Amino acid sequence: MPWDRSGIVKRQVTLVALAATVAAGLAACSSLPAASSGSAKPAACSYAGIQSELYQKGALTVATDKPAYPPWFENNNPANGKGFESAVAYAVAKQLGFKTSQVQWAYEPFDASYSPGPKKFDFDINEISYTAQRATAVSFSSSYYDVSQALVAVKSSPVATKHTPAELKTYVYGDQVGTTSLAFITSQIQPTAQPKVFQTLNDVKSALQTRQIAAFVTDTPTAQYITSSEIPGTEMVAQFPSTGEHYGLLFSLGNPLVTCVNKAIATLKSNGTLQALQKRYLQLYLSVPTIKP
Repeated sequence: MPWDRSGIVKRQVTLVALAATVAAGLAACSSLPAASSGSAKPAACSYAGIQSELYQKGALTVATDKPAYPPWFENNNPANGKGFESAVAYAVAKQLGFKTSQVQWAYEPFDASYSPGPKKFDFDINEISYTAQRATAVSFSSSYYDVSQALVAVKSSPVATKHTPAELKTYVYGDQVGTTSLAFITSQIQPTAQPKVFQTLNDVKSALQTRQIAAFVTDTPTAQYITSSEIPGTEMVAQFPSTGEHYGLLFSLGNPLVTCVNKAIATLKSNGTLQALQKRYLQLYLSVPTIKP
């Protein structure tokens, strides 16, 4: 076959052109911004990763009721970091990457906290017990405190010394609307009677002082504080066996922040922080006798 020099030349020109095109394409690619870590998605539970889930970006908005009672809060000031629940809120915030100054407090009445609908906070911390009914309207974190209920009465009243299960059924009780303490009375102590219902815990305490009721039920630390520091002449008669009740942080229903807060609580449990805070703020309130309802 004759040697076609012109064909070889044409192929050489084509290859040179192709090489030039590839080189130009590589140069163009190298000039594009690299897919650096700055454009990578932040870790799901990092400070940066939760910003889109917050009520207000750059701040952790925490709600509670007014007044804020010891030993859960001190001096009616949730922002001072003192009292068990205030300290827990700031410990959770730290795990999520917030500075103390970035925690903002909001007011939320207790019985409004677990109502359906949007919330003007990231979570509420206010001795709110998980119940299946409440969990249909709001979401809860895992437990940050396991609860026992206790009985509060005037020292001179019969209930102070006569509190067998049969005797407990004979008294007039009262408690705050919507609370698990009220539910404990109706389900465990006096299933066939109707206790008096009050709007606030202060109303309940007033009813005890004016003898409208013989006794009321509240969580053990609160009961001990009320009888030792708030209402002279009263006593915490005893506490009841735990029914598995626990306090959880409360969120709007389906809030994805729950997952990250649960991780924070798990860390606070494993590193001993929660136990240390319980010893600091609640230990004095926990060594009390137990009776059957």
